[in-house]
Amino acid sequence: MTFQALDLKRHQFLDLCDEDNYPLEPMYSKGGVWLKYFGHSNFLCTRTTRTIVNHASIGEYRLRFFCQKNISCLCSDYPIETRWHILHECRRFNKYWNPRRDSISHFILFLEFNYRAFSFEGAIT
Repeated sequence: MTFQALDLKRHQFLDLCDEDNYPLEPMYSKGGVWLKYFGHSNFLCTRTTRTIVNHASIGEYRLRFFCQKNISCLCSDYPIETRWHILHECRRFNKYWNPRRDSISHFILFLEFNYRAFSFEGAIT
């Protein structure tokens, strides 16, 4: 209930649905609701977590925490590199596209096909 009551939840937290279109809510019992989708890979797990909570190394994050750093997208089409831009518009990350980016399985496929999305430069895969 505390999680749902937070006003900032909708702004920073990525809402994802299961295959039956039910919202996935964070929980920690039995490994939580997300871990079964990406727990097989530490690299995928960290990128997924960063993306869901909007703490990935992208312009939107740098704008909040490191104002002096570059915040524009490397594709040169967007003045601020945002999570939404990367998931839906960015030319650099188009190896997997599906309109159901709110589905956890399609979100994971996007990350698997675009291994540099939401990762730090020089990350070991």
